[in-house]
Amino acid sequence: MTTITIAKRFRGPAESANGGYFAGCVAAQVRYPVSVRLLRPPPLDRPLDVQALPDDALAVLLGSERIGLAQPAELTLTPRPAPTYFEAVEASRHYAGFAHHRFPSCFVCGTQRVRGDGMRIFAGALPERDLVAAPWVPDPSLDAGDDKVRAEFMSAALDCPGFYAVSPDDRMMLLGEITMRITRRVHVGERCVVLGWRIESEGRKHSAGTAVYGEEGDLCGSARALWIEPKSS
Repeated sequence: MTTITIAKRFRGPAESANGGYFAGCVAAQVRYPVSVRLLRPPPLDRPLDVQALPDDALAVLLGSERIGLAQPAELTLTPRPAPTYFEAVEASRHYAGFAHHRFPSCFVCGTQRVRGDGMRIFAGALPERDLVAAPWVPDPSLDAGDDKVRAEFMSAALDCPGFYAVSPDDRMMLLGEITMRITRRVHVGERCVVLGWRIESEGRKHSAGTAVYGEEGDLCGSARALWIEPKSS
């Protein structure tokens, strides 16, 4: 049995991991695509056991409590075309998190995180395209040692823009499940575009698509995520 530990730097809410980063850490344990379900908020700075299950599934445990579950899955998604980098820069000026942010210390989209610490992916609306978009230039702290971004950071980038795609009114939602496909790890310093769009909504459940495009306009990663409104909201 292997273990993973999510450092406090990689938080989403103040006391738990960013869901996309957590999913990327789980996905890194295998060599096949998986869908990662978050059953509990992943704790920070605590060793989590990764247990193999039948049918190539994985359970992530804190003691006897299941935190997450990963199962083999193929991503079914038609990514939206990318806006230009400068269109993404303009969209980010309208990032809803600048006015109010539920989790301002989020590693991916938190406004309190400085360059070189947080990823600072601020996805703002492009109403004419019915999506949100942000520029992203990965900093050296994300380097895997080969001048490319580690896969779990690619997964993290595919998280938060989905929230802003399905919750433009800042309605409380939590990531329930995400299925990702990374086709190319982008380079440190590469000018990327990250986007998110709504797929469908049913009651408290909302599906979003996200994508990362590289400097040359190539699709480098995509994901489909399920966001869930808590019953108490």
